[in-house]
Amino acid sequence: MHQYELTVIFPMEEDQFQAGKETVLANLAAQEVEIVKTDEIGERDLAYEINKRKKGRYIFYTLKADPTKISVLDKAFKLNANLLRYLFIRIEE
Repeated sequence: MHQYELTVIFPMEEDQFQAGKETVLANLAAQEVEIVKTDEIGERDLAYEINKRKKGRYIFYTLKADPTKISVLDKAFKLNANLLRYLFIRIEE
């Protein structure tokens, strides 16, 4: 198992934020990914507009997962309309 950092940007609307957050957690649980740490960074200005939005809500996760699970999660996150952007980064040990 490798360690990864996952940064997710959600829309500012409360209903989309909650739905997106629940979907992300459900996808992580379905793939048996261990969440080591969760940091809710909060609202931030985006560097550029995404879907005509200038602000987003950020959540930062530290994960332990099998590399094959990350590719499955990547495909699932692409289909989630409640995510503006996401990024997986592998932490070298």
